[in-house]
Amino acid sequence: MKQKDIALIVVIIIVSVMVSLFVSKLIFKPAAHEQQATVVQPISNQFEQPNPAYFNSSSIDPTKVITIGKSANPNPFN
Repeated sequence: MKQKDIALIVVIIIVSVMVSLFVSKLIFKPAAHEQQATVVQPISNQFEQPNPAYFNSSSIDPTKVITIGKSANPNPFN
């Protein structure tokens, strides 16, 4: 190939790239999206004390096994 042929190929490539970019921008328009993020409060290292009416030393312990009455049946739901 001669020097003129290589230069002509390079010019054709550059022109075709520019034309394809222009046409693709006409066809594929970017959609205008507005996104909003929610605002969150920062985490604090301060802990608010729970209500003493519910959380005190005389409250019921929910992890303790509670037996109501005396039942001889080991499987009450059978």
